Amino acid sequence: MANQKRKGKGVEQRRWPLDRVRNFGIMAHIDAGKTTTTERILYYTGRIHRMGEVHEGAAQADWMEQERERGITITSASITTEWKDHRLSLIDTPGHVDFTAEVERSLRVLDGAVALFCAVGGVEPQSETVWRQADRYHVPRICYVNKMDRTGADFYRALEMIEERFCHRPIPVQIPMGAGEMFNGLIDLIRMKAVWYHKDTQGVKFEEGEIPGDLQEAARDWREKMLESISDYDDTLMEMFLEDKEIPEEQLRSAIRKATLDLQITPVLCGSSYKNKGVQRLLDAIVHYLPSPADRGEIRGVHPHTEKPELRKQVDEEPFAALAFKITTDPFVGRLTYIRVYSGTMYTGQMVFNPRTGKKERIGRVLEMFANKREEREAVFAGGIVALVGMKDVRTGDTLCDVSHPILLESLTFPTPVITRAIEPKTKADQDHLLDSLLKLAEEDPTFLVKYDEESGQTHISGMGELHLDIIIDRLLREFKVSANVGNPQVAYKEGVSIPARGEGRFVRQSGGRGQFGHAIIDLEPLADGRIEDGLVFEDKIVGGVIPKEYIPSVKKGIEDAMGSGVLAGYPINKVRVSLIDGRYHPVDSSEMAFRIAGSMAFKSAAEKAQPFLAEPIMELEVVTPEEYVGDVMGDLQGRRAKVAGITPRTDAQVIRAEVPLANMFGYATSLRSMTQGRALFTMEFDHYQRAPKEVEEEVIKKVRGY
Repeated sequence: MANQKRKGKGVEQRRWPLDRVRNFGIMAHIDAGKTTTTERILYYTGRIHRMGEVHEGAAQADWMEQERERGITITSASITTEWKDHRLSLIDTPGHVDFTAEVERSLRVLDGAVALFCAVGGVEPQSETVWRQADRYHVPRICYVNKMDRTGADFYRALEMIEERFCHRPIPVQIPMGAGEMFNGLIDLIRMKAVWYHKDTQGVKFEEGEIPGDLQEAARDWREKMLESISDYDDTLMEMFLEDKEIPEEQLRSAIRKATLDLQITPVLCGSSYKNKGVQRLLDAIVHYLPSPADRGEIRGVHPHTEKPELRKQVDEEPFAALAFKITTDPFVGRLTYIRVYSGTMYTGQMVFNPRTGKKERIGRVLEMFANKREEREAVFAGGIVALVGMKDVRTGDTLCDVSHPILLESLTFPTPVITRAIEPKTKADQDHLLDSLLKLAEEDPTFLVKYDEESGQTHISGMGELHLDIIIDRLLREFKVSANVGNPQVAYKEGVSIPARGEGRFVRQSGGRGQFGHAIIDLEPLADGRIEDGLVFEDKIVGGVIPKEYIPSVKKGIEDAMGSGVLAGYPINKVRVSLIDGRYHPVDSSEMAFRIAGSMAFKSAAEKAQPFLAEPIMELEVVTPEEYVGDVMGDLQGRRAKVAGITPRTDAQVIRAEVPLANMFGYATSLRSMTQGRALFTMEFDHYQRAPKEVEEEVIKKVRGY
């Protein structure tokens, strides 16, 4: 039986065996067809009875108004469904780079992924970004080459690009029959059968048959390549292959699964989700080749009090441990905390422990999500992904665990925002409501930051790009009913230092009674890497106890305070090494606060002598344009201080890759549209910080200082 029954709180719970659970995400470049594929998955698994289309604004997974209007995915939708006696928890992640945090946190908690590629575009910039994110979390994946019905579709070129860009072994388990308008089905290399889909049943019915004569040789060649690659991972299969014996289908699938889980190969499938071809075979591949929670082995963490390593098997019998990977505000039920349960079982009413806060919280309602719809549950088991209602003090990346068996799981890291805008309420009455709404949005999105500038009295919001902040402002107006005036986008510059320098900070205050005394001397130097990123390397070189050990963390804290506001234009200073080498203390008057202030003073003193400079964010840009506009696009990019890395021809267009300063890219979407009659597309993502030219530095400093 697929399901077992288990009682919890007097309510019968439907329970899937762990080896029949698949937690996976669909990841890809923008407009590769993720949401359309998700829609087909829901239809074929019986979750919906009519397929919605992205271009009609009717996709189930795109439930936000902004998603339906713009035809893009903004927030990752969590959906639970079933296929062939397996429970599937699917997350449809955004493709636009401005929402990269959604992909990051989804991959952190998923067991497997479907990497989706457009058969025309192949491997595009955001495809590379999400692939690297999956590598970071060691997520096994399968590839699905979509849009085989499009003019210019080329399955084999996409295959070459996957191998070339990712240095990975993509192994086709299917090949297409035709391409573009001639795409009419696929050849299953496991069963060596041709598959045709019935158009009048929306792909629900299909038939298998003999491979057409003109494709038999190609099918044999590709099956042989597949068997050669797979036989490396199964000795019995290798013997059978060398002896030219018939290989049982199950044995072949088992070998593919083993190699996929070991991240040695990536099975590749093809189809056209929009034309309802190939999605059921993709569902079969998810079941056959992607891991269950049990396949992912033990999860590692540390004991929050002793910091000793802790391990948990991903089974119900272990103590409870889960990771909160997303916070959202729901208009009907309030604050939702999405969690992935790694081990143990959790019931409503149960007390759980949060190691970050050191506090216990009671589990209220447990909801199994279906995009923005929900079904209530009494319990959740190992491998489950659910949303909790009413968790007051839980943030993204927090661990929730058994009170008597605490564990702290690895949290999540997110990129630094690169664009800032000032925002203020239209009326005084809206002031508190605006700040409250912004803080709720910042809770949901770790790449969205809110900061109040006391000097100017302005609130600044920072994000990953223009679209990111546009969506935030749109949500403020629609969901939170807050009207606000928003300033023009500002670049999030940083500052660096050029040469080593020494700084001294001496804080002395005597005003009757006990005084304050702290004295610190530091050496400051730039870190060797030419690219400027976040980071401070702090070294304690104090000998002889000239500063007592209990004050050294305070000096470091003071240095971190000073790094937040540089000496040139008030931007954060990064990529530096600071050595605390000397100082003095007073047995009565010294305090943590005095040494914190002394550390801050010492850092500012050293930074002023270290030839500070301004660093600007550099974006990786890709423009896909018809050939006749290449000259205009290139000329425009040169005027924006872009460094063109290369031009790659495509069947229907030219692809220009370049590095360009963010400061020169505001309003580029409008400019590109008018230059190419709306026929060109571009994607842009943050790449690195680098030293700004002198004239840019002087201009920014003038603007900041107001002259």
